[in-house]
Amino acid sequence: MQLHLSTWAEVEAYLKTSKGIIMPIGSTEQHGPNGLVGTDAICAEVIAKGVGDATGALVGPTIPVGMAVHHMEFPGSMTLKPSTLIAVLRDYVGSLAEHGFERFFFVNGHGGNIATVRAAFYEIHAENRALRGRDAPDLRCALVNWWENGEVGRLSRELYQGKEGSHATPSEVSVTQYAYPESIKSAAMEPEQAPAGGFHDARDFRRRYPDGRIGSAPGLARPEHGRQLYEAAVGAISAQYRAFLSEG
Repeated sequence: MQLHLSTWAEVEAYLKTSKGIIMPIGSTEQHGPNGLVGTDAICAEVIAKGVGDATGALVGPTIPVGMAVHHMEFPGSMTLKPSTLIAVLRDYVGSLAEHGFERFFFVNGHGGNIATVRAAFYEIHAENRALRGRDAPDLRCALVNWWENGEVGRLSRELYQGKEGSHATPSEVSVTQYAYPESIKSAAMEPEQAPAGGFHDARDFRRRYPDGRIGSAPGLARPEHGRQLYEAAVGAISAQYRAFLSEG
């Protein structure tokens, strides 16, 4: 069940049996020559929906723009300041908590969100306690990155033989190709695998990685790979969600 496709009465009925909700969060940023600008949001959304279908969980609306200031030299990229993203997450969780939700399980598609999302959790807990003290509801928040589990890692190594990289990866491009086969893009890439390394800011990022890739070979992406990766991620994250709900 998806929140935006539900009625208020359906949500009220759901809350009688579960206090958990899955929240997809991604980014809107460049993903190399053949990667969609919405890659991170797409991956988070389709995998979160799969987890919701597998577990019977309600899935909230995707947060499509994240903390991506380091991509801003590439047209089409969008970013929120860390303070803005923290405020958005605080208000999202606070709104749903008013209705009785207590377990917030974020499925993340963008590495640049991680530090800010975790900081937002501390803000949420601090505000909750400041407002209600010992009477505060027992709110809990968790963050999982869809690509960080054993089965997805094994598949990535098997499919791409060390050419996964860290940005504009063949894995994430494959998931978008599976989700939106009508929007598959092709582009020449030289070299096949981009150089790896770090960067300082958006200008330095584009200087070091002019086509937007870091250590990756997204030309290896295939929609059939995306289906395998999607199924692996949904299986692993569904188990994580069930464990999160069952915590004492």
